[in-house]
Amino acid sequence: MTTAISCPVQIRLYSEGRVMNQDFAYGDLAAALRDHPDAVAWLDLLEPSAPDLATVGAEYGLHPLAIEDALADHERPKLDRYPDHLFVNVYAVSVPHAEEKPHKVEISAFVTKRVLITVHKGAGDVDKLTQRWDQDPDLAASGGINFLLYGLFDVVVDSQYDAARRIDEAMDKIEDAMLGEGGAPRPVRMHGFALRRTLAQLRRAVAPMEDVVAEILRPDGDLVDDDLRPYYRDVEDHAERALESIEHSLTRITELLDADLNEQSNILNDITRKLAAWAAIIAVPTALTGYFGQNLPYPGYAQPWGFAMSSVLIVVMATSLYFYLKKRGWL
Repeated sequence: MTTAISCPVQIRLYSEGRVMNQDFAYGDLAAALRDHPDAVAWLDLLEPSAPDLATVGAEYGLHPLAIEDALADHERPKLDRYPDHLFVNVYAVSVPHAEEKPHKVEISAFVTKRVLITVHKGAGDVDKLTQRWDQDPDLAASGGINFLLYGLFDVVVDSQYDAARRIDEAMDKIEDAMLGEGGAPRPVRMHGFALRRTLAQLRRAVAPMEDVVAEILRPDGDLVDDDLRPYYRDVEDHAERALESIEHSLTRITELLDADLNEQSNILNDITRKLAAWAAIIAVPTALTGYFGQNLPYPGYAQPWGFAMSSVLIVVMATSLYFYLKKRGWL
């Protein structure tokens, strides 16, 4: 007798690529598979507890280490092979706003001979997954569990590529501001740092996906048949493009921030040079008035024309120094 589980579940039973039953109780799944020997099933568990996964593991022969990984949070994207099944860990992502932290939904999957068991470690858009499976029932009929796994990979990689594209488009809006004369305003610069942080977080979820799909397509593996192999190749290509887009965006935003930093340094150097030039100009009258204020006899001492002469010297020498520094480009 099958033990009940407490977490929310979604179940679909497929026969010849079409849904023959869905949204029934977990306890009825094993009997449905026995009654329909040619059918395959998808079982989705939302944030299951350890006892829930232990129950499912005992029912479908899941390896304890794979169950442990499915219960742990923030596992890296990977594919592990066990004697009776595969274990896959991937991340579906979305970026509603480019400067915000990407929303990642960690999905673990157990790929058995007749059941694809997915574990959502957070609420995700499951409808996209079911819609993808329903789009091509003819291919689903020939693929079985392989097709369900392909659909999962396809939806996940598409979400990653869409997130990378959104960030790339957002970067176009700030590029002109960051490359403008005088450096970028602080809000624009902080937006750039937020984009780089978002890209770094997204890269951790996307970078391993190409290797995960390549592991499925290993020549010595027998999981993917010739009909589905081109479709997995297409997913692998999309994963590569998503990573290339993120790497390009990371390089681009880093170069923009470096260019802005150089511009800020140039402005600081220019300001420092101008301050030094003005200090030199001010030093001239300071020196002259200091000299003539030593109460020593000098030409024009205690005479009105002596005051006039000192004033003229101050103006002439300061003005000459100003034009000299202006000519040198220091002012």
